This record gives sequence, structure tokens and C-alpha cells, in this order.
Amino acid sequence: MLAALLLATPAQPCEVALALAVDVSGSIDAQEFRLQIDGLAEALRDAAIAEALVRARAEVMLVQWTGDRRQIVAVPWRKITDFKAALGFAEAVAAAPREWRNFSTAIGAALEFTQAQFAGRQHCARRVIDVSGDGISNEGIAPASLRGRLWRDGFTVNGLAIENGDEDLTGYYWENVIVGENAFVMTADGFADYGRRMKLKLLREVTDQISGLAHMRAGGPG
Repeated sequence: MLAALLLATPAQPCEVALALAVDVSGSIDAQEFRLQIDGLAEALRDAAIAEALVRARAEVMLVQWTGDRRQIVAVPWRKITDFKAALGFAEAVAAAPREWRNFSTAIGAALEFTQAQFAGRQHCARRVIDVSGDGISNEGIAPASLRGRLWRDGFTVNGLAIENGDEDLTGYYWENVIVGENAFVMTADGFADYGRRMKLKLLREVTDQISGLAHMRAGGPG
């Protein structure tokens, strides 16, 4: 009887499709790249984050980006249905090789490319682009020019600004990059701080906002 009930229970819907877009531009050396990737993988291995992704039936992917027309899906979409899947995604992120080393910073092009990868993710309640980087956009389409389209298409863009030279990069992300209801920017104080801040960012991005969705569905205020 229990087996029959389990088989009859419809699959839990995908609460969030989350694209992690990581800067690999020329301003980032080999050690800094490893600090980013290892910090991101370690955050994804965190038990609280893994549980949140599983509860959300999240679908996640990794994008590497640098200059205009230089973006790649480093880890394709994965469905996080259990802890094994969460750990598998973290290990795939850690193992992903760096695609570029010597190009500019094109945040707008990265957002365009990443948005296009969400084709087929309409079944997810939220579509979120998590973009991190250490500099302002200096090539290609201006990221601010995409905010209206991203908003109309129902996307949220959150940012992690790695303060590593450009003055007030956090302010630049607030004014030019993020978009969507409850969108936010977090600041990493250099690359050594990246993993810690990414862990906090993912918890806020998935746990807090999934709780908000559940509250709204229960009839609470938005």
C-alpha cells in the first residue's frame, strides 16, 4: 500500500533554476581562479545548502564567462533530487577546467548568454542568475541595458562582487547588474573571502526565498 501511495504521489515541482556564472577574465590569475572554484564547490557541499537545493528540487548549472562572445556552459543543468545529486554537482564544479585566461570583462554578454540557457526551464517557479566577478564590465553590451528585459522575462539576477581593485564594485553591481524582486549583492573582501561569502549567498538565495514562496502559498503577505 505504501509503495502504491508513493508511486501515485506527483513529483514535487522545481522551485528554482539557478545558474552560477563565474568570472574567468584576465584579471583573475590561476590561484584566484582556484579560490573561486574551490570556494563555490565547498559551499555547494555544505549540508544546509545541499538540503535547501534538494528541498527546492533545484536545477543548477555552471557558466564560465569573460569577454564578449566568450562564455561556456562548464557544467550543464543538473536536477538536485537528493544529496547524492547535490554532491555530484559540487564535484563537477570543482573539476571543471578553466576555459579562458586572457580576455576582458563582459558582464552584459554573460547575462545574455546565461539567460538563453534557461530554455526548457519554464517549469521552475523561479529563474535565478547568480553572477560573480572582480571588475566592472569593459566590453560588449552594457549590463544595465538588459535589466528591463530580464525583469519582464521574470528573471532574478543576484551578484557577488569581489572587491579586488575596481573602486566600489559592490555599488556598480547594485546600480548596473542585479534585477528582480528581492535581488541583492554580496561583497567578498578579495578572493580568499569568496567561498565564505558564496556560502552565505547561496543560503540566502535558496533557503530564505524558498521559505518566502512557501509562506506566500500558505496565504501570507508577499
